[in-house]
Amino acid sequence: MSGPILIFDSGVGGLSVVKALREQMPGAPLAYVCDNAALPYGTKPDIWLVQRIVQVCRAAVAASGARVLVVACNTASTLALDALRAALTIPVVGTVPAIKPAAALSRSGVIGLLATSATVTRPYTDNLIRDFAGHCTVVRVAADGLVEQAERLLAGEPVDGAVIDAGLAPLWHAPTLDTVVLGCTHFPLLRDRLNARAPRPVDWVDSGSAIARRVAQVAADESGGSVSGLSWATGSLRPGLQAGLATFGFAAPAVLSASVIESAM
Repeated sequence: MSGPILIFDSGVGGLSVVKALREQMPGAPLAYVCDNAALPYGTKPDIWLVQRIVQVCRAAVAASGARVLVVACNTASTLALDALRAALTIPVVGTVPAIKPAAALSRSGVIGLLATSATVTRPYTDNLIRDFAGHCTVVRVAADGLVEQAERLLAGEPVDGAVIDAGLAPLWHAPTLDTVVLGCTHFPLLRDRLNARAPRPVDWVDSGSAIARRVAQVAADESGGSVSGLSWATGSLRPGLQAGLATFGFAAPAVLSASVIESAM
């Protein structure tokens, strides 16, 4: 029996990738794990994060019997892909901010990168911009507050428009900016809200479709044999978390306890 495709994120942001995976591979069984006990990742030390990400993913892969791990988190991908690939025997697909397609799409040559503080400042991001957007002006904006707003939206709680406005505001200082990279997997969940509060039309670009295409390349598109819709979490099972996962067809999450996570090393 072949295992599911396991999507990993610190919170519910990876659900934006689930949507793209279901469009690309409609019959493939999916499972989900979120390290909500350590949310948000962007404020944690790098060395601690790498160890934590490997532990949680090893424990979740063992629990799910996954055949592919999708790291649907930009912070985790820029830090821990090599460590995960060394620790696991299954394929690991990471998330890369969509700098390349945004640079190709922009007509003005001025693009925004809307991401968390960790992603905005990574050398990994510097290299992406150098390699694929060297001819563009890239306005980097750290909008950590949008992560919580996406979590609130999926939980059915009110979204604070003032927080969204504050997160977007630095983009509008560039009058010819016409394309924005959503460099955190949480942010596509807010796309309609972002678009509604933008003072002028822009194209919003994310990595979901590219991730889904890559997963389809490394995983056989099997429609049966494995249980789909299982999920795990590392922290308290707030009603909002369960509601968000249920919206995307996942069962209430089981808990990956600290002892299970620590024993995964």
